Amino acid sequence: MAIRLPIQFAERMKKMLGDEYEQFVKSYESAPRAGIRVNTLKIDPASFAEISPFPLKPIPWCETGYYIPAGSKPGLTPYYHAGLYYVQEPSAMAPVELLEAKPGDHVLDLCAAPGGKSTQIAAHLKGSGVLVTNDISTDRTKALAKNIEMYGVRNAVVLNESPERIADAFPHYFDKILIDAPCSGEGMFRKDEDMVRQWEHHSIERCVLMQRDILDTAARLLAPGGRIVYSTCTFAPEENEAMIGEFLRKNPSFRVVPIRNVSGISGGHPEWIEQAAAEEQFEGLQIEPVSQDEHPDLYAQLQGTGRLWPHLVEGEGHFVAVLQHDGTPLDKPADQPLYVHSTVEKEAAHGRNIKSKKQKHNEKHGGAKHRNRSDQMPMDAELVFRSFVAEQLSVDLPGQTILYGEKVYQTPTQPERLAGLRVIRAGWFMGSVKNGRFTPSQALASALNAEEVKRSVQLIAESGEAVKYLKGDTLELDEDRLVKSGTASPKGYTLVTVNGHSVGWAKWQDGRLKNEYPAGWRWTSV
Repeated sequence: MAIRLPIQFAERMKKMLGDEYEQFVKSYESAPRAGIRVNTLKIDPASFAEISPFPLKPIPWCETGYYIPAGSKPGLTPYYHAGLYYVQEPSAMAPVELLEAKPGDHVLDLCAAPGGKSTQIAAHLKGSGVLVTNDISTDRTKALAKNIEMYGVRNAVVLNESPERIADAFPHYFDKILIDAPCSGEGMFRKDEDMVRQWEHHSIERCVLMQRDILDTAARLLAPGGRIVYSTCTFAPEENEAMIGEFLRKNPSFRVVPIRNVSGISGGHPEWIEQAAAEEQFEGLQIEPVSQDEHPDLYAQLQGTGRLWPHLVEGEGHFVAVLQHDGTPLDKPADQPLYVHSTVEKEAAHGRNIKSKKQKHNEKHGGAKHRNRSDQMPMDAELVFRSFVAEQLSVDLPGQTILYGEKVYQTPTQPERLAGLRVIRAGWFMGSVKNGRFTPSQALASALNAEEVKRSVQLIAESGEAVKYLKGDTLELDEDRLVKSGTASPKGYTLVTVNGHSVGWAKWQDGRLKNEYPAGWRWTSV
């Protein structure tokens, strides 16, 4: 066997799987399958299939997901840098598909880094609605923010907060909530051998405590009639069926939506909760067993949760549960109104007012880079930004324009809700105003297309010039390669595209295309 499984883990899985155990163990001799998911914010799957650098095989549970051959290097193509696809483990694509986010929804990805599932949600929203994507780890939010920007998401707020503080700011606000819960990671043993070594020092008990708190808080965040999808990448019933059973006992307004007719996804196993309880695995966790005789409805609901097994599908181990609220009023803090999709809020979210109420500094929870917003955008800064938009863009900007320090954002939600929170990105990052000049951001370029700017240039991937640009080189370029709108001058910021798909900014002058691609994003391979 290629991977040496921890003895305690192997013994538990043998008891759980019985006759299936040998097949399960044998799966660890196979290499994990690689997958990509097409980013439909930028290209549709059929069009991508025509230009794909590698063969594609559909993933059964995700219409935009594809297996790619072993040995492929999907991170080493210009199309990756253009954000046309996200490299993602195949099983990890299932939870967002079951969330069923649709345009106009308010969606929260509560444990989001590095951002694969958030970009998948954003594709379902199609630029309409609100996506709040959060991770409690400050370091991990760097990758989260970059992926939101790289994949052209215009309607996302990125937070670095605890679930409880988000619930205080957004009570019963979200139509859909994804909880990709912190877990013991047993389902990733084949993909990441470090997880095997960490498991022996990793506490399932500690994970259960975190999962319980996150689920409890999610009930405070969800709007009536909303949906929560809970997922883990572990096999432990304590972290899976037991957590869902406990949540349903405490929240009778929720029911499990059975996962049926989804190729490759097996049902849940509530009997494993009883088995684990009998063997005193739940000691100290305050988890109650679920008996088919004593709790027939709850037992049946837990059978409707889903598991992806590495010996049954081409993917790693995952658990997923779909929790649907019945629409009755939810518990709410005494001083907070129950959230509704009000006309006032919709108008605020799509307004053009660059001014907003002053936000007080929260000393107790201070320190975040973007915690405080100015009470209004200074007139000179506003004029500089508006001038850039008029001269360079041909697009109606969504949301409300706000300023954090020197940084300009288009926020999709009420700015007042962000007061006191650790905000990494307050919305679509436009750029910075400094010394009377506006510098557009990479996030702005990534989310635009050639029809939305006054000046663009197309580089051809096959010619090698796209790679030169992505490495930071200055290119020699004749003026007739520029595509200009109306009477636009050839000089100034130019949107660079690869075969028509945006990758960044440059400035053209006197036959040279000065590179504005950020150093931290550059192509670093030989």
